[in-house]
Amino acid sequence: MIKKIAITGPESTGKSRLAEQLADHYKTLWVPEYAREYIGKLNRPYNREDILTIARKQLENENKIAKNATVFLFCDSELIVTKIWSEDKYKSCDEWILRKIEEHKYDLYLLCYIDLPWQQDPQREDPHRREYLFDLYIQEMTERNLPFHVISGFGKNRLKNAVEQIESLFTGRIDEKL
Repeated sequence: MIKKIAITGPESTGKSRLAEQLADHYKTLWVPEYAREYIGKLNRPYNREDILTIARKQLENENKIAKNATVFLFCDSELIVTKIWSEDKYKSCDEWILRKIEEHKYDLYLLCYIDLPWQQDPQREDPHRREYLFDLYIQEMTERNLPFHVISGFGKNRLKNAVEQIESLFTGRIDEKL
């Protein structure tokens, strides 16, 4: 059975790049963040219902891709992202998202720290609130007692730090499969 690892955190913290790098490192698959694709195709501002649509499709894509993954599946984003986003933007979160967060767990959450420079992007909204948002992730993961590690560092050091966390948690359980 594969180990699912969520790459999570605020905007512009290198989640997509880290997910792709980890998948390359372990010669497996990764699940891109569906929100980028979905919002990129909208011809209007997104709304609260769009966040639910994104959450459903993110989980659907993850379940499809998981069928072909080996040892690990790296997920760029997960439902806590949609919860924090929805609560921050709309002061509420759909019950489906809350239920699925409880039902759909990961073996490890890698929470990307806000030490990377902000990269401007039309889909990003909060360059001056990253610390506040990061603290919401810490609070959420701690309250849910989820297995998480904060990943920091620049360039190859960020990947190295993530690999070290994965190896320390799964050593002995994956060696025979690699």
